[in-house]
Amino acid sequence: MDAFCYSPILVPGITILPTWFQITLYLLGLFYLFLGISIISDVFMGAIEVITSSRRTFYRPDENGTMVKVSVNVWNPTVANLSLMALGSSAPEILLNVIETVKGLALNQAPGELGAATIVGSAAFNFLVITGISIAAVSEENDTTRTEEDLIADNTPRGIKKVNDTGVFTVTSVFSMIAYGWLLLVLLDKTVYLWEALVTFGMFWLVMLCAYVADQINRRRIAEREASRLGASGSDKR
Repeated sequence: MDAFCYSPILVPGITILPTWFQITLYLLGLFYLFLGISIISDVFMGAIEVITSSRRTFYRPDENGTMVKVSVNVWNPTVANLSLMALGSSAPEILLNVIETVKGLALNQAPGELGAATIVGSAAFNFLVITGISIAAVSEENDTTRTEEDLIADNTPRGIKKVNDTGVFTVTSVFSMIAYGWLLLVLLDKTVYLWEALVTFGMFWLVMLCAYVADQINRRRIAEREASRLGASGSDKR
């Protein structure tokens, strides 16, 4: 008995067409899907930027007891980058992973390798390729947005960028390596248990907590440095 493959995507008889035509057709379809993902991601990221850039205004007394109007961010920038911004940039592979997992569970089958591969591949691409390109793209010719005051504040010449908050950078880098090692350990037996999933989910909140603490420590150091600098400049004037 002949076996037939029914697909909602493949057109009947397409396999008998020339190979070059199939390749061209598949590439055009792939680029069309990439365009759709790009449009949807831009809308999604725009909505997230509106949420994370929201500010609240309140009044509080200054040093002289006068009520002054203060505007602060609702979201902490570090927490926003690690939660909502990361969700927006990784939404396509996350949705692909969820769809494949739900489909496999509905058919009483084990989830395939596509979902996990997209997550690992996206993280590796972001961590290695994008980081490398971002570092290589910094040069004296294209460093035109910083003013002379910015160069003095950063204490770096033009063409050299400095990571101001190395604490958060260290936390995210260390947890990235831990995540790869933990994923390898979980998948060694080709079975993901509930407690392993809960531990993995808990690591997300742990990395956000550690990054938030590192961010607050860095902010306190900057405030103390500014206060000491202003105090030193005040004593020089006297």
